[in-house]
Amino acid sequence: VQLQASGGGVVQAGDSLRLSCTHSRRTLSSYHKAWFRQTPGKEREFVARISRGTGNTFYADSVKGRFTVSRDIPKHTFYLQMSGLKPEDSAVYYCAADMDATVDPSQFSYWGQGTQVTVSS
Repeated sequence: VQLQASGGGVVQAGDSLRLSCTHSRRTLSSYHKAWFRQTPGKEREFVARISRGTGNTFYADSVKGRFTVSRDIPKHTFYLQMSGLKPEDSAVYYCAADMDATVDPSQFSYWGQGTQVTVSS
């Protein structure tokens, strides 16, 4: 397993949650990192990305202002801090890494196993 996601759980609307994704390969430190989410019957949806090198961040409109992606390079870990959670944020969240800066999940080479986030109203 190249990426390991963790931190999911069941929370109430308005709560916060932090997801973590740790990668086992040092070379992945130089990759763009991203978070996606997926609900049953729907395609995987881009959530947030943090660029390699600069650390610039980019968010889906649906989470902008509520979610923050960050990284800890020495720990080979990146995070998704989620605040103001809504029931529609409920999904399986996946972390991913790739050399290209894209929001297309089909272009990402490395994936974590997913972690479930459930937000109750």
